[in-house]
Amino acid sequence: MLRTFDIVIKDIHQILIDRQSFLFLLIMPVAFTFLFGYASGGFSSGTSDSRLPVGFISRDSNWFSQELRNLLADSEIIRLQEFSASKQDEMENLIANEKLAAGLIIPEHYGAHFLKGKPGKIILIADDSATSTTTIKSTVLSTLIRLDSATQTANIMEQMVGNQTPFDYIFEETLSAWETPPIRIDEIKSDAIDPDVNEALAHISPGMMLQFAIASLMTSAQIIVNERKSRSLQRLFTTATSRIHILTGHFIAIFVIIFCQFTLLIIFGTFALQVNYLRNPPATLLVAISSALCIAALGLLVGVVSKNEDQAVVFSLIPMFVFSGIGGAWMPLEFTSPTFQMIGHVSPIAWAMDGFENIAIRGLGFNSVLLPAAALVGYAILFFSLAAWRFQVTQEQ
Repeated sequence: MLRTFDIVIKDIHQILIDRQSFLFLLIMPVAFTFLFGYASGGFSSGTSDSRLPVGFISRDSNWFSQELRNLLADSEIIRLQEFSASKQDEMENLIANEKLAAGLIIPEHYGAHFLKGKPGKIILIADDSATSTTTIKSTVLSTLIRLDSATQTANIMEQMVGNQTPFDYIFEETLSAWETPPIRIDEIKSDAIDPDVNEALAHISPGMMLQFAIASLMTSAQIIVNERKSRSLQRLFTTATSRIHILTGHFIAIFVIIFCQFTLLIIFGTFALQVNYLRNPPATLLVAISSALCIAALGLLVGVVSKNEDQAVVFSLIPMFVFSGIGGAWMPLEFTSPTFQMIGHVSPIAWAMDGFENIAIRGLGFNSVLLPAAALVGYAILFFSLAAWRFQVTQEQ
């Protein structure tokens, strides 16, 4: 057992004195987290307004036109940018340069004509071929129908009850009724889910952490390769150290390095990126340990299989790209088809991402990480068994 411990200390020392280790363990994941974070808008301040920008000019002072303007301003679909009547040319230039989706102009006496049932037209300046134009037309039309319905209801009620109920009161009550339709759909979210969670960073942070943990295996794999090339491994066999102790020593060394990397990057993600890894610390710890076990076993397999340093690099980078690509480290698997999601979970990265995201994004409890952790431990056993078998075959040749 002491010889196994000696191997662990020796491997950790060799990994830490290699500058390449820090590059892949810490520098690269932090750098790429910032890079992907900025690219995805994860560091943007405030909340963006996704409504369609629409220029608005009113040449009518009638109260009906003012009500139309107020309802459009409160729309969840369009965002009014108001211009004075003298700046119509400026608004049209913005539309031509695609900085505005469209422009609305309320002509003079429009409100009075509408209330009297006379034909009146709102001027819409837009590109008919754009899909947003149809959306804007539909929004304006539905708003006019809402106003017309409120106006007619107020007129009918006023005629029926006389002056006992003012027109303005009925009109406002009818408009308010549109805010509470008889049928509505409410979205209910778990109380554990933080509405302010930054989903972009909460996905990118564990994705880059897992990706570069695999990339860093090239250093640990090269240690095993160099031991075989320098024949120090053969000399070790002449001692009382068994093969399983040698493999275990290398495995523990890689595990310690990967787990320390995870710990530092989780702390960085928690305090620098505001990713809520500590929503459930025991669950995060379980996912980190099982992920480190899996990646450490993969690193052991890469080292045993590789015949030289170049192969160690290639055999480390290929799993990094393949497992990260299909496992959802670059793009959430939720955005892909069910078939691809099933294929993606062939990658251990997908299970690790499920575990971290269940905590940081979905706000689920400890039980939600048991299946991902079990899958990762299963992969660790598989990779370690393959490494032990290959190590045995290699030494017998």
